[in-house]
Amino acid sequence: MLKPHILFDNTKTSKKVKNYLDHKIKNISLSKCNLIIVIGGDGFMLSSLKKYNKYKKPFYGINAGSYGFLMNKFSSKNTIRNLSKAKQVSISPLEMSVKNKFNKTKKSIAINEVSILRQSRQTASLEISNGSQKIIKKLVSDGVLISTPAGSTAYNMSVYGPILNLDSKKLSIRPISAFRPRRWKGRIVSDKSKITIKNLNINKRPISAVADNYEVRNAKTISIKINKKVKFNLLYDSNRSLQKKIKIEQIRKETN
Repeated sequence: MLKPHILFDNTKTSKKVKNYLDHKIKNISLSKCNLIIVIGGDGFMLSSLKKYNKYKKPFYGINAGSYGFLMNKFSSKNTIRNLSKAKQVSISPLEMSVKNKFNKTKKSIAINEVSILRQSRQTASLEISNGSQKIIKKLVSDGVLISTPAGSTAYNMSVYGPILNLDSKKLSIRPISAFRPRRWKGRIVSDKSKITIKNLNINKRPISAVADNYEVRNAKTISIKINKKVKFNLLYDSNRSLQKKIKIEQIRKETN
């Protein structure tokens, strides 16, 4: 039996979908519900996952944004039926730990990606390691992305990064506008990797570290790894699973 709690973004489309659902199903409190319906776009879904995952309930997204990769398509005819037949997929986020130039440490998680971005007109100068192994001694670029399979079709794809299968057990490391070395295309690494990014010139070339939409400025060193202890349970319509969406994007990339 469906016992949903409904979250909705403050947009006209989201409110319209919410009003429709209010006439079809009862909105249950967070403590007593058995799933959480999120109405909005991918950004609203990401913030909702982080805020409400403590309730240990699965999330069903209904797209009221633009692309809605993490969401399901709204249908006035089929949404209720689709809810009852939805399939669950579990994903774990990246954990980002940032030490800034004042030696203060801040942490956050990222479902899609961690973005290391130049903070000024100067390009970033970065050293990237995986454990004790140096991946690249000096990357001069606008930044670098570390992406999960779930996030590999987001910002990662816009910088021509690889699209990873959901069960690939891999992470993508991808430069943003690499200046030196020009031909470095990044690397695909195991999801067991412990990636460290060091700013080689803190004062002249400041950088920020962004976990999805949480930013830490003036970063000195950034440590990134998958946190397997955290699980986000997402529900998808049987004909539009997250894995299927990734496959579609892979085909599109190959044919374009």
